[in-house]
Amino acid sequence: MREKILAVALAALLMPVPAAAEKLPLAELSRYLNSLTTAQAAFTQTNADGSQARGMLYIKRPGRARFEYAPPERSLVMVGGGQVAIFDSKSNQPPEQYPLRRTPLNLILAPQVDLSQAETVVGHQEVGDTTRVIAQDPGNPEYGTIELVFTANPTALRQWIITDDLGSQTRVELADLETGVDLSGFLFDITAERARQNR
Repeated sequence: MREKILAVALAALLMPVPAAAEKLPLAELSRYLNSLTTAQAAFTQTNADGSQARGMLYIKRPGRARFEYAPPERSLVMVGGGQVAIFDSKSNQPPEQYPLRRTPLNLILAPQVDLSQAETVVGHQEVGDTTRVIAQDPGNPEYGTIELVFTANPTALRQWIITDDLGSQTRVELADLETGVDLSGFLFDITAERARQNR
């Protein structure tokens, strides 16, 4: 009986172990991000306080993005012309605006993404079946970080987590990502949106 137990144990040790998925190289991830000229996806946003919001995301690289929040939120975040504008549906005030370059989102909306640039990536690991990259502006680390989560075969962006200078995190999970879609530049025109809302 003892020999049988040993034989079973030895057989288990000799069984092939499934190979862990290798993390995607930074060059491949840079190539993929640079190929995302246009994209759209449904998103779920989880805020630092645990609250959630859903909506649609539109990206037109370089430098443009639009987050349309579904009811009851109904807010709108637009990125264009080097600015981020937050239109609050519950406020009569003009949108809050600040420079895109001061946000980690600038790293994936830049004209040319190069994750191999010195001190841009501060974390690069394989977790489960995903590759996770934590990136920052090497010249301004105080702007916070963005953690990008990718899957392979084919390479695809699944979510990102932005950590601000105070350590608060916002997670955006993507679903049904479509690339190469036809998107009007009007979607990203902050000035036109302000005029429309002021009518």
